[in-house]
Amino acid sequence: MNSTKPLDAPTPLAPTGERADLLEALAHHRHFLRFTTRELTDEQAGRRTTVSELCLAGLIKHVTSVERGWMDFILKGPSAMGDFTKMTEADWARRADEFRLLPGETLAGVLEAYAEVARRTDELVASLPDLDASHPLPPAPWHEPGTRWSARRVLIHVIGETAQHAGHADIIRESLDGAKSMG
Repeated sequence: MNSTKPLDAPTPLAPTGERADLLEALAHHRHFLRFTTRELTDEQAGRRTTVSELCLAGLIKHVTSVERGWMDFILKGPSAMGDFTKMTEADWARRADEFRLLPGETLAGVLEAYAEVARRTDELVASLPDLDASHPLPPAPWHEPGTRWSARRVLIHVIGETAQHAGHADIIRESLDGAKSMG
């Protein structure tokens, strides 16, 4: 036998019901976000095509970071995300770099990092004991103090964030070379 899996290890079950629906919705929007970068060079993926700072590779970097951060929140609570009310200018500058393809970064590397975060999220959603488990949101000017989010609410937020940025990416790609992803 060529398998590296121990014989007594359980085979993970594919998510069903609500979990399958959440993961399917997330996969759908991830696909459109990734699809906007098809057949692009690193230079094209890093190019700004609107007055904003956004570029295709930067959007994917940002969504990768957001998804990673929220999955850490599900596992560890608000300490995994830090206190946004205490961020310094340097912290905000590092965060702004999420929206750019920096020297030495490649589109292929950005897409692989996104795929790895997606795999981790999918595994986490499939294995969570309870989608109702919640944590208080970390301190941030945009969070109402005392608000708690369940794992389910976090996943809905990540789906919405991914969909929103897939739409931004579609506009950027159309501005870049006329190609459309959704329409």
